[in-house]
Amino acid sequence: MKRIFLLLSLVSIYSVGQSALAQSVQATKAAIAAYSPEWKGERMADGRPRVSDDLVRRARNISLEEAWGVLRGEGYHNQFEGNWKILNPEQPMAGRALTVTYMPSRPDMENAIKEQGKKENRSGATNSWPIDMLQEGDIYIADGFGKIIDGTLIGDNLGNSIYAKSKNGVIFDGSYRDIEGLRAIEGFNSWVRGYDPSFIKDMVAGCINCPTRIGRATVLPGDLILAKEEGIIFIPAHLAEKVVINSEFIALKDKFGHMRLREGKYTPGEIDTRWNETIKADFLKWVADNPKEVPMTKQQLDEFLKNRTW
Repeated sequence: MKRIFLLLSLVSIYSVGQSALAQSVQATKAAIAAYSPEWKGERMADGRPRVSDDLVRRARNISLEEAWGVLRGEGYHNQFEGNWKILNPEQPMAGRALTVTYMPSRPDMENAIKEQGKKENRSGATNSWPIDMLQEGDIYIADGFGKIIDGTLIGDNLGNSIYAKSKNGVIFDGSYRDIEGLRAIEGFNSWVRGYDPSFIKDMVAGCINCPTRIGRATVLPGDLILAKEEGIIFIPAHLAEKVVINSEFIALKDKFGHMRLREGKYTPGEIDTRWNETIKADFLKWVADNPKEVPMTKQQLDEFLKNRTW
């Protein structure tokens, strides 16, 4: 009976979310909450999980490999996508996902979407609508179905607005134009499939803040995004703290281990395997003596170490 009740509850939530979604260009709060039930923290005004500014800031410094490893361990196997053209490869980007799914145009669907947009007081073409919704710390993420020619979702005018609102950039499974103007926006960055001088044509925003696909990854609105030269990790909001702290701890261990190897204090075999009690004690003393090397608070580290198996 409990299983039947749970199934009926999920069907009810999904139906309410889909019904509400059909009446709006963007997903409703109920729909977003139905897709992210494991998030127990604060939500943004549009319903997205609000991963803290502190975690967003710290995420920029973790490695993709370590974040990927934590997600795989949690059963999330489709959260990475690579092979991008990056405006500033040396500049990592982290933020909260604001998702958009674009579709090839067809007159009946596009007219209905634009009419709904008018009712919601949205202005301009549909590729500008998500920009009006951006908050500081957001990343505009769009499935542009890989379209390059006539698939340019923004140019430097929209790019300036995006950065002014989000202090971030964009991730487009598609293209953009005006690369020189975009590069002139200090702090702006982008991960796209290509560049083209054409204007956007024959495509329309199908849904804002719905689950979307970026290559082989599934992205939900509010996911913590980490974009680096190697590619992009899409971190479920409810796992953001776990991913960041685990990744920070691994990096801390690596830094200590590399230092001790250079000093010749331990052998490679001792460092590159499960640490013995002597090395653990040495590491914890080094951490206590070098608080500036530790990115998390002492309380966070102590709590983390309670369950750490090394």
